[in-house]
Amino acid sequence: MAAGTPRVFVSHLSGVPVFDPNGDQVGRVRDLVAMLRVGGKPPRLLGMVVEVVSRRRIFLPMTRVTGVESGQVITTGVVNMRRFEQRPTERLVLGEFLDRRVRLVETDEEVTVLDVAIQQLPARRDWEIDKFFVRKGRGGALRRKGETLTVEWSAVSGFSLEEHGQGAESLVATFERLRPTDVANALHHLTPKRRAEVAAALDDDRLADVLEELPGDDQVEILGKLEEDRAADVLEAMDPDDAADLLSELPEADKERLLALMRPDDAADVRRLLSYEERTAGGLMTTEPIILRPDATVADALARVRQQDLSPALAAQVYVCRSPDETPTGRYLGTVHFQRLLRDPPYTLVSSIVDSDLVPLSPETPLTAVTSYLAAYNMVSVPVVDESGSLLGAVTVDDVLDHLLPEDWRETDFLGEEEITGGR
Repeated sequence: MAAGTPRVFVSHLSGVPVFDPNGDQVGRVRDLVAMLRVGGKPPRLLGMVVEVVSRRRIFLPMTRVTGVESGQVITTGVVNMRRFEQRPTERLVLGEFLDRRVRLVETDEEVTVLDVAIQQLPARRDWEIDKFFVRKGRGGALRRKGETLTVEWSAVSGFSLEEHGQGAESLVATFERLRPTDVANALHHLTPKRRAEVAAALDDDRLADVLEELPGDDQVEILGKLEEDRAADVLEAMDPDDAADLLSELPEADKERLLALMRPDDAADVRRLLSYEERTAGGLMTTEPIILRPDATVADALARVRQQDLSPALAAQVYVCRSPDETPTGRYLGTVHFQRLLRDPPYTLVSSIVDSDLVPLSPETPLTAVTSYLAAYNMVSVPVVDESGSLLGAVTVDDVLDHLLPEDWRETDFLGEEEITGGR
């Protein structure tokens, strides 16, 4: 950027794509790295934390950034694929500056940082933090009270001290466009203190979605820092199989206490899943597939499939069962695949197009047999039925992959050899 170019606010950079000189996407911006300086000088911006396709986070020096414009970052030269590791003298702008409470030097009034502006220095390739967008009082980005203003770096104090009770509203606002798996990855790379603050600021449904994508240790840590009533609410919002997996990691007393706080129906589903061995169809299944009665129509089925909160694997088919139509159901009759629903008239009864050729699995079926079944029949989901013929749930391909991959797969990038071009 040349001298005189308008400043860039960092909240607008979160998640934007990074391209190399050939126009190929390298990854997406997840944070910016700054270094505090003595003598009241504005912090120098060292570089960006970029998440590449493999979910590895690398360091992109600002000296390699040739453009920040039109919702994208342009870089030049070979990118160092070494994993980013924060140094003691470095600060993460999104993770550590946003929502921080500081004071105006002139009036000693407390303000909250809502955004940070960066600017390239004239005739140089260096960047520095230019200004802060702040709100007076103690409200975060979601609070409407308090005057907002833009101030110079030198007009505030308080960045050199450890922040206690830092809010998270502004950082949460930067996560709104991200998928739950990307928010989970961002949380995993925060400090435990900051991770707890952000988790506390997410609503129950969003936190539930994010918890499902986090490594087990992070899940247990976050859940343990929530008030018990809220922890129970978040567990209710999770898919029953994911909630069961999380609760199985807790001490027996903690598990029972949280189950007792959950709604009886939700707790019953989770208890049923906990009764099965982990690496069996019963332990892998979800208790909430799409279930229809025989007299339902194709139009009814398509309306259920359109539900936004369904995963693609669960939306790929519906299961036809006699009443009751909640697990465990009445007699399981068969499956109707999404493609078949698209081929038949809306008034067609699902009972007339049901596929009953494939034999459902029992809850005791081991993981290896479930995997072979999905592969042999090119399925993304398979029904699980008990001895009486009642549908208990369905195992989806994503649940199987979770158990086939290494335990730390959410923390691992599956790149081959690193492309090392030298240190930072």
